[in-house]
Amino acid sequence: MYESAVRLSPQATKTSGEMDKPLISRRLVDSDGSLAEAPSEAPKVGILGSGDFARSLATRLVGSGFGVVVGSRNPKRMAGLFPSAAQVTFQEEAVGSPEVIFVAMFREHYSSLCSLSSQLAGKILVDVSNPTEQEHLQHRESNAEYLASLFPTCSVVKAFNVISAWTLQSGPRDGNRQVPICSDQPEAKRTVSEMVHAMGFTPVDMGSLVSAREVEAMPLRLLPGWKVPALLTLGLLVFFYAYNFVRDVLHPYLQEGKNKFYKLPVSVVNTTLPCVAYVLLSLVYLPGVLAAALQLRRGTKYRRFPDWLDHWLQHRKQIGLLSFFCAALHALYSFCLPLRRSHRYDLVNLAVKQVLANKSHLWVEEEVWRMEIYVSLGVLALGTLSLLAVTSLPSIANSLNWREFSFVQSTLGFVALVLSTLHTLTYGWTRAFEESRYKFYLPPTFTLTLLVPCVVILARGLFLLPCVSRRLSKIRRGWEKDGAIKFTLPMDHTLAQKTSHV
Repeated sequence: MYESAVRLSPQATKTSGEMDKPLISRRLVDSDGSLAEAPSEAPKVGILGSGDFARSLATRLVGSGFGVVVGSRNPKRMAGLFPSAAQVTFQEEAVGSPEVIFVAMFREHYSSLCSLSSQLAGKILVDVSNPTEQEHLQHRESNAEYLASLFPTCSVVKAFNVISAWTLQSGPRDGNRQVPICSDQPEAKRTVSEMVHAMGFTPVDMGSLVSAREVEAMPLRLLPGWKVPALLTLGLLVFFYAYNFVRDVLHPYLQEGKNKFYKLPVSVVNTTLPCVAYVLLSLVYLPGVLAAALQLRRGTKYRRFPDWLDHWLQHRKQIGLLSFFCAALHALYSFCLPLRRSHRYDLVNLAVKQVLANKSHLWVEEEVWRMEIYVSLGVLALGTLSLLAVTSLPSIANSLNWREFSFVQSTLGFVALVLSTLHTLTYGWTRAFEESRYKFYLPPTFTLTLLVPCVVILARGLFLLPCVSRRLSKIRRGWEKDGAIKFTLPMDHTLAQKTSHV
């Protein structure tokens, strides 16, 4: 992305390689497939820097029909790395004619451009840099604001810092199309937005240059919306794994002297995964039940939910995808169970006991039907969860209208929860009433997992009653009961804090 000194071999100097191939425009392509010289009428754009990002940016600009002038401290050494249509020269010459100049340099090198202040006066500087996490915490001002302080006569625009060099080379179809843009100069922002459109991306106005700090923080975030759901999933995994370990491994060892620690890698994990997936799926639909109950109690939809409920509602997608992930792992582990050597030993031991007991027939009709129904319901539940996970993808969700998306995520999602509940009940069957199942006085695991889903299903059933569903439907269409919303004067800070409006 930034200025760097790269020593080239003679072979690399002779050929410009894949960087010479156009990505979008065909106007600049010769018959031999290489880039032709940019036409004289093409708008000129300058780039200060010769790093990876500068090279990818130059390729994209040339392929989009712009004339590119690259300013480098070592133009002869760097010329072979850029498209042949791009002019590589010294920094002083590169900033002469272009009105828009991309600054693709590290923050610490900004001061080296101060000698060009007179030539840069009145021009648009596009800052594409990204600070490290340490630099972001160390500096109070963003890189773009620092650049603007060094060049007060220029219009500084923050853009393209969230787009990788790979996305610039391969095209916006292989990456995020959105390019956040912020600047204190509306005209400069409009000019850069038009360039973003011409390059095949979508500009997103982020406001004034003060927002540059937020824009620069975007690439530093690692799955920000997944932190709470991931911690929740990890907590449930640890809890259910420890619970199953005590029941299935520790209890036989202490009470009967049987060594069943071999179950830890596969059996205990396979018993834990469906519990986590089932609880997570119920937690996707529990906040909707709580929100509906709150709206019924308040008699209006125009009051904001509490922060904890609002955050819970916003994390439902991530929780649902993690539920599908655990369910898919459970299916894979279940397929692997017969492949274990311990399972083969159990089959041999069962056959030996059958011979010794002189029993020729061990067919139990009830158990056969239970397992058939249990497996069938599990496959149906996993298939429905797969549909929910697929429609959560932006490319699929964007092809659905709001009613279709709501039907899949709400109605079919509730069907998946009901199927999972039936799957769990079929697995438990009458085991919940057997005294031998309560090891260390701990109930079977499936009984614990049924608590939250049954509450959700019962609550959804109550909401289907005509007297409740009609009232809830009226509230969600805008009806309010008398006194539900109280409009207060701005000076009444106490009442203003108690009532939040959407």
